[in-house]
Amino acid sequence: MQVIHDLNSFIAPEIAIVTQGTFDGVHAGHREILGNIVDIARQKGGKSILVTFHPHPRHVLYKTENNLKLLTTFDEKVELLSDTGIDYLIVLPFDENFSKMEAHQFIRDIMVNHLGVNTMVVGYDHRFGRNREGSFEDLKEYAHMFGFEVIEIAAHDIEHATVSSTKIRHSLLEGDVETAALFLGRSYSLSGTVIHGRKMGKDLGYPTANLHIANDDKLIPANGIYAVKVEHNKKMYGGMMSIGNNPTIQGAKWSIEVHIFDFDLDIYGQDLKITFVKKMRNEEKYSDIGLLMKQLKADEIEAKAILSKKED
Repeated sequence: MQVIHDLNSFIAPEIAIVTQGTFDGVHAGHREILGNIVDIARQKGGKSILVTFHPHPRHVLYKTENNLKLLTTFDEKVELLSDTGIDYLIVLPFDENFSKMEAHQFIRDIMVNHLGVNTMVVGYDHRFGRNREGSFEDLKEYAHMFGFEVIEIAAHDIEHATVSSTKIRHSLLEGDVETAALFLGRSYSLSGTVIHGRKMGKDLGYPTANLHIANDDKLIPANGIYAVKVEHNKKMYGGMMSIGNNPTIQGAKWSIEVHIFDFDLDIYGQDLKITFVKKMRNEEKYSDIGLLMKQLKADEIEAKAILSKKED
C-alpha cells in the first residue's frame, strides 16, 4: 500500500476503484467495504484507492466542544489498512477551508479530476461534502453526470447489531472490550511509553509498568481491572492492567498500569503495546493493604485463566 500525502503529485491509475471516509478503527464494516474495492479492482484490472482525512473532521469542526476519542491513531490506522490489500491510501489534510467544499465540488475536483474514478464504493448511509450534505442519491446523480459507477454496500451486522465506530467507542467507554472486539474483528489495543510511577506495585508484590499515552485523542477504556496481552520487543506476555485512581493508595492519581506475568526487565522509556482481552472487575477501595494484596492475587489467577482459555 502506498500512502499519498500530496494529491497533486499523484498519478491516477487508468482504472480507479475508490472509497472515501475517516475509517476510524478499521472495523469489520470498514474491512467489508475495502474488501469490495480490492475485489472490484482485481476484476477490472484496476487499482483500489481509499481517500481519508487527517486530522479527524470532528476535531476541526468542533474544536471547543469536541471530546471525540479515536479508536486508532493515524499510525495505527495506516498499519491496519496496509493489511487490507488496498493499493493507495490518499490522505487529505482536513481544515476549515476544506470543510467548506460542497458535495458536487468534492466529487468533481477530487474524485473525477484528480483520481479519474471509475467505480466508487460507499457504505450504507454514506454522507460527504460540506455539512455532510451529499447523500447516496446525490452520488448517483454525480455518477451519471461524470460517467462513473457507484456501488453501495449494505450495513455490516454482527449478531443483529450494525457495526459502527460510535458503537465500538461506547462499548469501550463502558469497559465492554469483548463486544468492541467482536465489532472490530480483533481485540482493542493501545500503545504507550513506560514512565516512572510511585513504585507501590513492587511493594505489593506486583510491580507495574506505568504507561504514558502520547496521543491525547486515543480512546482509553473505562476504569477497571483487565486481563491483557502485552507486546514488548515483538514478544508477547500475559498481564493484568489497572486503569483508574488506585483508591486504596492514599494520594494516588489516575494512571494506566500493567503488571506483566513472568517478566523482570528494566523497560523505563520503552514502548509497550497492550491488547485488551476482558474486563475482570471495577476498581475498588479496600480497608487495608492486606485485602488489596489478596485481591491482586485473585486477579492474577483469574487473568491467567482467561488468557489461557483464549489461547486454547
